[in-house]
Amino acid sequence: MQSLIQLNGRQYRRPNQPVVVVCIDGGDPAYLEQGLKDGIIPNMARFMQDGFSAVAQGTVPSFTCPNNMSLITGAPASVHGISGNFYLDAATGQAVVMTGPELLRSRTLLAEFADAGARVVAITAKDKLRLQLGKDLDLTRGNICFSAELASQCTVADNGIEDVLSLVGMPQPDMYSMELSLLVLEAGVQLLERERPDLMFLSLTDYIQHKHAPGSPVANEFYRRIDNCFGRLSALGAVVALTADHGMNDKALADGAPNVIFLQDILDARLGAGRVRVICPITDAFVRHHGALGGFVRIWCTDGQTTASDVKSALDGVRGLAQVLDRDAVCRLYQLPPDREGDVAVIAERNVVIGGSVADHDLSALKGERLRSHGGVTEAQVPFILNRPLSPGYRERARSGLHSYELFDYAVNGTLEHA
Repeated sequence: MQSLIQLNGRQYRRPNQPVVVVCIDGGDPAYLEQGLKDGIIPNMARFMQDGFSAVAQGTVPSFTCPNNMSLITGAPASVHGISGNFYLDAATGQAVVMTGPELLRSRTLLAEFADAGARVVAITAKDKLRLQLGKDLDLTRGNICFSAELASQCTVADNGIEDVLSLVGMPQPDMYSMELSLLVLEAGVQLLERERPDLMFLSLTDYIQHKHAPGSPVANEFYRRIDNCFGRLSALGAVVALTADHGMNDKALADGAPNVIFLQDILDARLGAGRVRVICPITDAFVRHHGALGGFVRIWCTDGQTTASDVKSALDGVRGLAQVLDRDAVCRLYQLPPDREGDVAVIAERNVVIGGSVADHDLSALKGERLRSHGGVTEAQVPFILNRPLSPGYRERARSGLHSYELFDYAVNGTLEHA
């Protein structure tokens, strides 16, 4: 393997032991705080004491796709171009799911390391991320990329591996279960032991965090089990680096009803129907997670007359909105690509979600449970944990603040073994 690779202004050294980066989807720091208090995460507690631990700034909007792509490119969304799960193509007027590899504007660290001669493994819980994680990754050279969602369908040609369920000794998990994430981790443990890859990226799903608050029995069981997997990865000699794509907050009123602002209905009433279009970039196929309600939405002016200033004025006095920003402001503040941004971005307060129209959101899947969701600035604080101590230079650098997209840099270049 080549001794150095370069991507997006950073150099990365050749790992002299396996590096495993894990994205705990929905892994709000509150779950770790509760887990430490309850004594249920001994491996993560050891990492935090003997290695390195901090809270980092994640990518805003705090959704799955932007943050996973920031992690594997080592760069903000302004560089890699993935600024949500969903956006409006202004040229066509069509809403587009942002999971296509053609939409990713950067090479990935996974592909760069693989091309330099490293063995790379990428495993995601949800298949929606797989093609972007595997962009330019040559599967004919022993590299692997698959999803737990489609583990039973893996082939050597498409994924670099087959018989995944036999590897992990598990049945195919349900999409709405903790086992989907556990399959990702179990496969990582087995492949680390069997194949000894140089670099692994493991991305989980946040169904448990959407449904279960910190300290609840199900959340505690989930964190016990993932902590056990992290300990096994570490025991196999890997540098283990943990973060999250976003946090998670309660978004319900005192009576349990979702605390929603339906922005499309408000703007239609104040500006007139057909003048603007609200896009909820949290939108994906998994409505049981969140009902397509999150803390960040985009508004496009579609009638050729309405302006961003008109929209901002129409939203004056709407309670529950933390920020109402035009395109230039939101791109400057949160490092977003202007051509995929709306005319106005709206960010909710901590315990509020924003939707389009009432008719656009099917909340029946919540089944009376309190809504927990993400997307805003208040869910952009994420753990940044390594099981090894940092070199003095990287420890000093960390004091000035961290972005989650720096995690590969710290894991590969910054641990003492690499100093």
